[in-house]
Amino acid sequence: MTTTTLVRTSPVHGGLAQPVSRLGKPDPAWSKLPQIDVNDNDRTSMYRIADGTLSPLTGPMTEADYRTVLDKGAIVRGGKSWAWTIPILLPVTDAEAAAAKVGADVALCFEGKVFGKLTVQSVFAWDKDEFVRIVYGTSRQDHPGARLWLGDARTKLLGGEITLSPFADTRPFAKRILSPTETRKLLEGRGYEQSVAFQTRNPLHRAHEYALVYGAEAILRKTGKKTGVVLNPLVGQLKGDDVPADVRMQTYEALVDGRFLGQGDMDESLWKSKGQGLNEQLHLIGLDIRMYYGGPREAVMHAIYRQNHGFTHFIIGRKHADAPYDDKSPIWGDFDAQEIFKKLGGELAIQTVNVGFAAYFEEIGRVGLVEDNPGKTQVSISGTKIREILGKGELPDARVMRPSTAKVLAAYYQKVDQQKK
Repeated sequence: MTTTTLVRTSPVHGGLAQPVSRLGKPDPAWSKLPQIDVNDNDRTSMYRIADGTLSPLTGPMTEADYRTVLDKGAIVRGGKSWAWTIPILLPVTDAEAAAAKVGADVALCFEGKVFGKLTVQSVFAWDKDEFVRIVYGTSRQDHPGARLWLGDARTKLLGGEITLSPFADTRPFAKRILSPTETRKLLEGRGYEQSVAFQTRNPLHRAHEYALVYGAEAILRKTGKKTGVVLNPLVGQLKGDDVPADVRMQTYEALVDGRFLGQGDMDESLWKSKGQGLNEQLHLIGLDIRMYYGGPREAVMHAIYRQNHGFTHFIIGRKHADAPYDDKSPIWGDFDAQEIFKKLGGELAIQTVNVGFAAYFEEIGRVGLVEDNPGKTQVSISGTKIREILGKGELPDARVMRPSTAKVLAAYYQKVDQQKK
């Protein structure tokens, strides 16, 4: 391997010297404060503030930040505007809002247990129709993103500064989830001069995984620098029809541990010429945060999360963070999530790597970009057909999905189908 001296991670968003940390020792006095009951989504968001993933925030947004994000796509810190496209909220009931006094503390509770406190700085009404219209870019409400909010009975929002007790993650893949500080330590410890992260909420077909291969090779080819390659799936709250996080993580672990990423598809001569290795420099790091199904605006948020974790580059593919209307018509164009980075409302340091449609092509015997292979024969199987094949315990064409991934999914779908009988 090539040894290098110029280790580089992205600066923390918002002009901070290091990621925010709002974790502290539990205080028995918290139990005597007025209580705010949060749901699982809220709790996850609060912990991502506390560990610095949502730096520079130190708590759920005040009304001033909320308005700036909706109106300008930014937050203001230190007299400068920083890109920010979806408000980070703490919804509360009318009764909770009435008990929350500006300047006073309230306790944050989940399933009857206090896990932190919030020093209240703002209590304000929540116009959900406006929120959904601006965040999703449509006045229509027949889509998964709108239902996340319109199905919530709470009508007020609290803003302020939090202090949380440490979170005990008991999920089987907990060791794969790193805080921004831990991720930065890993990148620096491995001596990476640049790093690229790939976002996913799905098990990977070969065409999906090629986006990470392509992104890593694009920046390696351009700079020749030692490159950290990071599969960085979301393992927070998803839609009910998404594959559960524990199953997805098994597919990712099989891919990474088996050193299958890019097998047959990577540019081996490029990696060899730079004295580097794709799978030697590949890491699987889970990101425990919710999906908004927010298309272009969520793509910007995904980039912010990764910047705070220290990555220098982030891959934006087709239909990033996409979920269509209920009639299956699209809310956004295929590449709107790439275009939004040309018109941000504030500064963003992380660089994006745009990737187009990919497929396996018979003529070249590997996966490649559609734009680079006009007129060639694509090998494809519909999602419905793949689900049918896996449900029978069979493996789809390896040119579409690697056996390591398919075996995990086949076992999962067979179990699901058996439980339906």
